[in-house]
This record gives sequence, C-alpha cells and structure tokens, in this order.
Amino acid sequence: MEKEAGEGAVAQGDDRTVIALVDDDRNILTTVSIALQAEGFATRVYSDGEAALSALLGNPPDLAIFDIKMPKMDGMELLRRLREHSPLPVIFLTSKDDEQDEEAGFQMGADDYIAKPFSLRLLLARIRAILRRSDARRPMPIEPGELAPEVIERGRLRMDPARHHVTWDGKHVSLTVTEFLLLEALATHPGVIKSRNQLMDAAYPDDVFVDDRTVDSHIKRMRRKFRSIDGEFSAIETLYGAGYSFSDG
Repeated sequence: MEKEAGEGAVAQGDDRTVIALVDDDRNILTTVSIALQAEGFATRVYSDGEAALSALLGNPPDLAIFDIKMPKMDGMELLRRLREHSPLPVIFLTSKDDEQDEEAGFQMGADDYIAKPFSLRLLLARIRAILRRSDARRPMPIEPGELAPEVIERGRLRMDPARHHVTWDGKHVSLTVTEFLLLEALATHPGVIKSRNQLMDAAYPDDVFVDDRTVDSHIKRMRRKFRSIDGEFSAIETLYGAGYSFSDG
C-alpha cells in the first residue's frame, strides 16, 4: 500500500483511478488494496471513518469503499456526513448481513452493498460498473462510427444505459448498478419470464455465486423505490417458482 491506514496519499502526477478504502480490519485493507493495485488502481486506506472524512472531502478519490462497523465513526455516519457535501460513489463492504442496514445505506446514497466474505472478482466488477456510470454522467463525445447504447422505453419506464438514468412517468428513480442491470434484463424483453439464474447472469460476473435471496432482495428494494413515486407500481411481476417479468402495459 502506498501509505499506512489513515495517511492515504497518491503521488502528484499519478493519473490512475483512485479508490479509498475505509475499514478497521487491516487484513481487509491490505488484501483489497493489493488486489486493486494489481488491476491498475491507486489506493488510499483509512482505519476509521473519522480519519477518512476530512481526507475524502479535502482530496476526493474516484470511489470509496466503506465498512459499516468501525470505531469513532461508523460507515453509516461517514456516508451521511459525506453526502452533505459530496456525491462521491460509495460501496459498502461489510460483514453485517442485515436488510435494515442495507436499506438505510441505500437511502443515504450508497451505490452498492457487498457482504463479507466477498469475491474480489465481484468487487472489481462492481467498482468498474460504478465508475462507468459516474463517467457516463459527464458528457462525452461519440467517436465516429460508434453507436450510443440504445435507450429503452417501455410504457412509463425510460432507461438510458449510457447515463445509467431511469425515469418512471418522467420522474427520476435512483438505482444501484445491480438494480439497473436486473431491471435492464427484465425490461429488454417485456412479458418474458426471467429465472433467478438468468437474472444473476445479467447482474453478476461469471463464476460469482449469489443465492436466490440476494436477487429477491434487490427486486424488493427496487419495487420500493418505484412505489415511492408511484404507489400503484406493479410492472415487475413475480411468477412464483419461475422468476420475474416486466409488464409494460
């Protein structure tokens, strides 16, 4: 690692994408930092939220990964205070497998949530997907001969994959990367039943195992987001024993 925890720094002139890691488990900091650096990222590491906050605001990285349970300032409080000033992309990486914690994190603006023990392959895939989404928010010229990703319009739903932007009845719906990929898999083929295995394939990289409950949890949370702006939302249908489908009627 470039610096000891709490002293994260990147050399001036280094143009690598910077990932900040905030976790009180030094083994996690070391393992994840080495893996990220092997993939070409620069890393800054911090052992508690209090030490990380001023650094994240004063010299923002490109993305941050927080544990929830930490001394001095936990990940939830760190995210809450960060969101008062910054839209920095954040992934929660935590051993707490509690849906209430997960929901609270997303409500405060977390971009994704990965439970320990975790797959480095999955973490890297999520980091790249979130960074692509962040880049897509900035206007970028289309190269000659290059086609922009096709916008998906299904009834009241509109999805713009190039900008990771979703609206329902013209109102923005903030989805995580995982939720966006699941919805895209459903909305691309309205009326077609997608099994949980097919949805896992759409949202997760090859050879990463997730159980059925993970997909169900994402669908449940996604429905809740749509129903917060449309109490009658029912476009994502459950076919018990078979999977899910999207209805654009």
